[in-house]
Amino acid sequence: MSDSSQAFSGLRIIDFTQVLAGPFATQQLAQLGAEVIKIEQPGEGDLSRALLSTRENGMAPSYLTCNIGKRAITLDLKHPRAKEIVHRLVASADAVVENFRPGTMTKLGFDYATLQTIKPDLVYASISGYGQSGPKSPLAAFDGAIQAASGMMSISGHEATGPVRTGYFAVDMSTALNAAFAISAALLRRERTGAGQRVDISMLDTALVLQAPQLSTYLIEDEQPGLRGNESPTGQPTVNVFAAADGYVQIAALAEHQAEALLNAAGCGELYGRFPSANERLAHKAEIEAILHPAIAAKPKADWLALMQEAGVPCGAVKDFPEVLADEQLTYRAILHDTVNPDNASAPATVIAAGHMSEPAPPTTQGPAPTLGQDTDAVLGELGYSQAQLDELRNQGVI
Repeated sequence: MSDSSQAFSGLRIIDFTQVLAGPFATQQLAQLGAEVIKIEQPGEGDLSRALLSTRENGMAPSYLTCNIGKRAITLDLKHPRAKEIVHRLVASADAVVENFRPGTMTKLGFDYATLQTIKPDLVYASISGYGQSGPKSPLAAFDGAIQAASGMMSISGHEATGPVRTGYFAVDMSTALNAAFAISAALLRRERTGAGQRVDISMLDTALVLQAPQLSTYLIEDEQPGLRGNESPTGQPTVNVFAAADGYVQIAALAEHQAEALLNAAGCGELYGRFPSANERLAHKAEIEAILHPAIAAKPKADWLALMQEAGVPCGAVKDFPEVLADEQLTYRAILHDTVNPDNASAPATVIAAGHMSEPAPPTTQGPAPTLGQDTDAVLGELGYSQAQLDELRNQGVI
C-alpha cells in the first residue's frame, strides 16, 4: 500500500491508456501514492500484454514494468452500458488519462467537455502522436515513426550506413515522463485554484524537446548536425566512443582541463600544446584522431576508466545488459523492483520502477501489475454495483 504522505496519496486516476507511453506515465503517479484504475477491453486487453514476448498469459515483461501497482478492470467502451460505469468512475476520480487516436474519446462520449460536466475540477490528459489539433493530429503514431518524423534519425547514425533509430523506445518512454510531469503540474494547479485542466501531450513535441540543443542551433545559426555516428554533437575529437584493447569506452573530455588530461594520459600531450583551444582542435580534428584513437586502442577498458576517473574526465565502458545489472550502484538507487512472476511463483520478476529517489515518502510500488480484469468486481462493487448487477453486466459483455 502507498504511504499516506506521498504526493498523490488519496487521488484516483482513471487510466484508459495502453502500450508504453500512457501506462508508464500513470505508473509514475501510482508509485507516488495515486490509486490508478486501468481500463482494458475484454478479451486481449492492453497491447503491451504481448509486446516483445512470446508469452501467452498476457503478462509480458514490458507490461509488467509499466503497470505495477495499478488496479485493473475490463470494460467494453463501445457498449451502451459502459457510459454509466465510466461516469460513476469519473465522478469519483481526480484525473483521466487516455492515449487513443484523437477523436476516439469524443466518438465514445468520454471527451473532456462531457466528463467535465460530471466532474468540474477534472484533470483530463490526452497523449497522442501529433497532438489533439493540427493537420496531422488524426494520424496513428508509434515510436519509430516519430523518431523519423521528428528529425531524430537525421542526426543518428553514420554517413556510411545511413540513419538509424534508437535500440530502445526513446520517444515512448520520454513522452511518459513528460506526461507524468504535465499531469502532476495540472493536479498541483487544481490544488491551488480548484479548477481542472485539459492537458495535451504529443510524442512529436516530446521528441523535439529532447533535441532542443541541436534544433536551437539550427534555428539560430542555420547549422544542421547531420550524421555524426558516436561523435559528440560538439564534434570535438576528444569526445567519442573509442575502441579500447578489449571493448569500447565513451570518453567525454569536453572542458579544457579534461581534453588536456585525456591527451596527456594517451601519451600525446604535445597535441594539446599545439592545439590549446576547442576551435583549434576542431579545425585539426583528423590529425588528432589519427594519433588519439590508436593510443586508446592500446590499453584495456579498465585502464581508461581508472585514468579518466583519476583525471576527473567523464568516461564509461560500453556495457551490455548483464554488465549493467551487475553494477553495484543500482543497489543504492533502488530502481529495480521485484514483483510477482506470473510464470514462476517461487521466483520474483524484476522490473524497472521509478527513476528518482526522495526522502521522506519515496516512490514505492503498491503491488504487482494486475492480471486482465482482476479488480473489475471489486472496483465496480465500490461504485455501488451489486453482485446481481455485475453478473448481468458480464452476461451482456459489458465487462
